[in-house]
Amino acid sequence: MPTNKEIAFAAVMNDKAGGRLSTYPIACGVNRKLVNGGITYRDWAHDPKLYAQAFIEGQKKFSYDFAIGLMDLSVMAGDLGAGVRMDEQNTPFVDKPIVNSVEDYEKLKVPDIKKGRSSVILEGTRIFSQALNDQVVTAGFIEGPLLVLTQAAGAERVFMDMFTNPSAVHTALKTMTAFDTEMVKGFGKTGCVGLVWDYLWANYSCLGDKEYEEFEGKYCRPLNKLTGTEGMAFAIHSCADLPHLDTQIFDFKPAIYSMAYYPLIPDSPSASEAIAKGYADNCLLAGQIDPQLFIRGSVEKITQVTKDLCQEVKTALCKKGLGPRYCIASGCEVPPDVHTKMENIAAVVETTKKFGKIDW
Repeated sequence: MPTNKEIAFAAVMNDKAGGRLSTYPIACGVNRKLVNGGITYRDWAHDPKLYAQAFIEGQKKFSYDFAIGLMDLSVMAGDLGAGVRMDEQNTPFVDKPIVNSVEDYEKLKVPDIKKGRSSVILEGTRIFSQALNDQVVTAGFIEGPLLVLTQAAGAERVFMDMFTNPSAVHTALKTMTAFDTEMVKGFGKTGCVGLVWDYLWANYSCLGDKEYEEFEGKYCRPLNKLTGTEGMAFAIHSCADLPHLDTQIFDFKPAIYSMAYYPLIPDSPSASEAIAKGYADNCLLAGQIDPQLFIRGSVEKITQVTKDLCQEVKTALCKKGLGPRYCIASGCEVPPDVHTKMENIAAVVETTKKFGKIDW
């Protein structure tokens, strides 16, 4: 019997002639505009049925190749007790960190995942996975241990304490890993095919290889393995400008790797460069359309950007003798802003399906 990971590969890495590049603008919270004439972010983020319905309606309207249950990065921190600013329409964010002293790291406890927004994501993922599994590759979305901690405690404090109080940080990271472990087991019961991890700090702008290995790598490897054990394909989303690609792709071996591109930052890897260096050899890469184009760009502009990316990717894949091992996507989430142009989402999907065909 094929594993869920093999099923996910078969769905998106079809190397047969006549296949095409897959596409998924990472449209998550913005899909709430399609529910009941448009609902607030606050309502969407607190009701599992509304949360799920947004993904279902998004699939009906746009015919994505994936459905990935990203909410926002304050979910787990909020459930740990951090204060979260929750506006009606804007992405929530932590405004009151829970760690205010070194001693507070030891006070962190794994919350009940059957409560809070963690429960909304788990139940909502179950609902949309059951509805969409026969149409697309479904996946849950989860933050890695270090990202959860920096959200709950504040990144500046955590990075400083890595050097001044590393034992306290490690104590907290063990708690975050236990929290993630409970969430993975919860996602494993939802029926989603994959689980997308956000390991944001594997980023050379922030941490070197040694520091990343010490403060997250050793914690996330067992979580990566657990993802497979719980029956889900392991995937990574990173919007880092200088990601640790060797670690995150060659070492962690995800089925799918979503990445961003920052053309003004030297050494930020473009799609063609990542393919040329072998990162797509055994992994489906995804990216790298600028998310701001979905708000600020015209249909004509984003259509041309998508066509250009399709051509860049197909040329690079052809040179490597690879099939359609790339998903045309945004580098990070399509902004869940009320001003995001839904027609731009449609343009990316339609353009990819038209110009992303592989015919060699």
